[in-house]
Amino acid sequence: MAVRDLAHHMRPGTLQLPALPPLSLYVHLPWCLHKCPYCDFNSHEMRPSEMPEQRYLDALRADLEAALPLIWGRQVHSIFIGGGTPSLFSPEGIARLISEVRARLNLVADCEITLEANPGTFEKDRFKAFRAAGVTRLSVGVQSFDDDKLRALGRVHDSRQAVAALEEAAATFETFNLDLMYALPGQTLEQLEADVTQALALLPPHLSIYHLTIEPNTYFAKFPPVTPPDDLAYAMLDRITEMTTAAGMERYEVSAYAKPGHRCWHNFNYWSFGDYLGIGAGAHSKLSFPHHVVRQVRKREPRLYMDGALAGAAIAQDEDVARTELPFEFMLNALRLKEGFALQDFSDRTGLPLSVIEQPLREAQARGLVERDLASVKPTERGFDFLSDLQSLFLP
Repeated sequence: MAVRDLAHHMRPGTLQLPALPPLSLYVHLPWCLHKCPYCDFNSHEMRPSEMPEQRYLDALRADLEAALPLIWGRQVHSIFIGGGTPSLFSPEGIARLISEVRARLNLVADCEITLEANPGTFEKDRFKAFRAAGVTRLSVGVQSFDDDKLRALGRVHDSRQAVAALEEAAATFETFNLDLMYALPGQTLEQLEADVTQALALLPPHLSIYHLTIEPNTYFAKFPPVTPPDDLAYAMLDRITEMTTAAGMERYEVSAYAKPGHRCWHNFNYWSFGDYLGIGAGAHSKLSFPHHVVRQVRKREPRLYMDGALAGAAIAQDEDVARTELPFEFMLNALRLKEGFALQDFSDRTGLPLSVIEQPLREAQARGLVERDLASVKPTERGFDFLSDLQSLFLP
């Protein structure tokens, strides 16, 4: 498709954004050693020896350069390199990527640069090389420390590799994230407790724990496993919260727990309805302009993305977020935060008056799903437990 230029995005419109929100960069590296049966991300199996690393990096550079006019002059607060399994790329490739980003974007001095990594790609000293390349934060996708559960999830690592990778991450990075899942096939409360106990023993500064969901167009959707019933899953979540709190971690978002000073700034910007430029195969962007909020999606298939980006045509979708959809888009993110949001941020980041959310806010308050005062709104404990019900009140 033809990419709309800056003049199109700067045209007059019905929104009035007084200032632009913080900006992040997301970089998608789409290859994995193995496609997990629960995964609905844009990931593609490929052996590292067959991965066109240099051509893909060329495409990312071209993609970024084509997008520069849309974000010119804005500071970038965080970079997240996700996938796929980005740690399949060589440290030299990651160093090249970060260097080329630094040469083209105005990064804040303490810019958070996160790289997703899997224990199955762990090699001694590899994490040190990523640190030397400029990565400041590692996110390690463990999912479980139970070898039977790891096999059921299609993971290529075992618990021993997971522990080794996390010990290396702790020795190399000032901050890192440990990724777990719960409500796994056949999982008991005792098995969940064992996973969390092992995770906390490794002293992660940040812990992400996600409920396994069966997503459309995945192997698990076609062949659904037997997962714990809802009441057991709720008991697991309660136990997770108890154990993390006892370990001095704050649940600051529905699925995120952190020690003081170790929140993930990049994800927090998503949840605060900040802006992000996404480059790479299938990457999504959300960018704000004085009178419009824009969504973009890059071409999904890696080969088509590389061909398109190198020809100046990486974008598959480019459209304004409709005025009527902005309240739900905002609440879908902001209500995931335990501390909620400032009412002024709603107006500043959607360009809409507070009157458009007054009626659903009243209903949410009447149902005990939110607390609010003259300046802010935050979900109650009940609102956190029934988040989808709360968010649905703001659907257009």
